[in-house]
Amino acid sequence: MLKLNDQGAGGASSRNLTPREVVAELDSYIVGQADAKRAVAIAVRNRWRRQQLSEEMRAEVAPKNILMIGPTGVGKTEIARRLARLTGAPFIKVEATKYTEVGYYGRDVESMIRELVDNAIVLVRERERSSVEKAAHERAEERLLDLLAPEPLDLGGEDQDATRQQYQRTREKMRDMLRTGELDERKVEMDVEKKAAPMMIGPMGMENMDFDMQGLFDKIMPKNTIHREFTVAAAKKVMFEEECDRLLDSEKINSEAIDLAENGGIVFLDEIDKVVATESKSADVSRQGVQRDLLPIVEGTTIQTRYGHVSTNHILFVAAGAFHRSVPSDLMPELQGRFPIRVELTDLTKEDFMRILREPQNALTLQYTALLETEGVQLEFTEDAIEALADCAYRVNQSTQNIGARRLYTMLERLLEEVSFEAPDMKMGKVVVNAVYVSERLSAITEDEDLNKFIL
Repeated sequence: MLKLNDQGAGGASSRNLTPREVVAELDSYIVGQADAKRAVAIAVRNRWRRQQLSEEMRAEVAPKNILMIGPTGVGKTEIARRLARLTGAPFIKVEATKYTEVGYYGRDVESMIRELVDNAIVLVRERERSSVEKAAHERAEERLLDLLAPEPLDLGGEDQDATRQQYQRTREKMRDMLRTGELDERKVEMDVEKKAAPMMIGPMGMENMDFDMQGLFDKIMPKNTIHREFTVAAAKKVMFEEECDRLLDSEKINSEAIDLAENGGIVFLDEIDKVVATESKSADVSRQGVQRDLLPIVEGTTIQTRYGHVSTNHILFVAAGAFHRSVPSDLMPELQGRFPIRVELTDLTKEDFMRILREPQNALTLQYTALLETEGVQLEFTEDAIEALADCAYRVNQSTQNIGARRLYTMLERLLEEVSFEAPDMKMGKVVVNAVYVSERLSAITEDEDLNKFIL
């Protein structure tokens, strides 16, 4: 796991990574592509440098957007996604082609910024939630004690003080039992606020309204509550969530989320090459239209969202495309100029496939080993098996469509199909995957080109 994620989303220490540290973290998950890693590492460090400048100079420094060029499955998306997780930044991945699906105007291109802000809201909310958890636990505990040990009616006279003292002793005893879990199975009845389902109003696309219609209705309509029976353990969780919601400052969260999206947000524009004009004139109008719609957002504009206005001036845009049938210079000149950093990602070699199977913390071999271990089956990949798999993946990519590292997913699933099926009945056992095992299960498919097009 990324150690710096423990600091919390958007934590200061996670933003102070040097380029060398960013590359080292990315190396833990992604093999090769040093140029792309260096480019994004520098872009992240420049964001931190910008925050150290005076306010006047800070406004003048624009992000250096990145254009990644390379075939599918070589790590373009993974680099951007891991980078966002590493820095605690809000991240959104969109396919540029989806904006061409409904004719000229397509889907509202500004929706990507609204989704980015939604992601920022989640990050800030989680961070703020950690600061109110202690108080929420205390308030939930007091509410639960009120149900378990209701305060007695005032009796008046001399008995009042004695009754009060006895009640306090009983309440403290119940508190101790509650904390030790002795009361977890006891039943309690309580009123729970019923959350209204989102209201669908108007035609398609209304989800991107410039104001929060759902929030407006929530304020106008009376709150519905339902009376339900819970175990103490379940009631404790429900009350804790309710108290967290009451303690969180929505206005503060919205304000900080907008700031985080504006200064730390990363938008990954995939398939940017698919909106390049081609010889087919019927699609050109739509594709050129998408480029024109993207241009002001990448250049810097203000988007109205339900949480407030969001400036895109300092959002980092990372675009990616295979550019098999086109080149970056086929994009609109104005859009090209907004992606000054160009990095080319290389095809994966046999050695790269071997490293992908061995080195990353989330390597597929480790994933399958962990999955089968849950059934009591010990899976072991020998070195010659990894070499055979890498050679097979490389050859199939060369002879058919090159889908990069994704080829390993289909090959390993095919390779381990039998043991995955039999694992629950094996109870305990060890399966050694060696070169012979790989050859027996994959050679017939890889040698038959007509068959491997369908299976691999």
